[in-house]
Amino acid sequence: MIDLGELVRFLVKAKRGTYAGDGREIMPQRPGFKELEFSEGDWNYRDSYVGFFRAPGQEVVRFQGQPVWTMSYDGGMLPNFRDNVAFAKETFVFLKRALSLCPEHIPFRGPYELRDREMKFQYINFPEGNVTDFRGSEHIHINVSVDSPHPVLEVFRQNYFGGLVIPNSWSETLFL
Repeated sequence: MIDLGELVRFLVKAKRGTYAGDGREIMPQRPGFKELEFSEGDWNYRDSYVGFFRAPGQEVVRFQGQPVWTMSYDGGMLPNFRDNVAFAKETFVFLKRALSLCPEHIPFRGPYELRDREMKFQYINFPEGNVTDFRGSEHIHINVSVDSPHPVLEVFRQNYFGGLVIPNSWSETLFL
């Protein structure tokens, strides 16, 4: 039996120990992708993505070698901000900070909201559902200037969805 609480605790720890925590990259299963991995006991987590300004990917959690949970995501820097590598990297540093605060009650991405100390960046997360079946979107805005006609601009957007993997050889009672 898989305890959902144990899955959530592992998931949060794995997310904090990989992309959000500058975890080590491993040899990718698919050429051209970047992959990060975290293991603990019977649990294994792999995050696999491709791209830079826009980087679709998938996270998979395995228990005793069997896939039990997955999340797919797609998005990135919005088109008007895809020509500035330095700004994208700065945005991704803030995204990693938000993802490092992944809460157990919504263990998909980051918290509902986060602002940086300088009030330059704002992260907003709109999750729906729970660890068994969910979807949502996350957004990063920048504060430009109070004198600007658009004082807040959205620079990053990503959609995500996922939940438990339930093959036909298992029953839903496998999960507590």
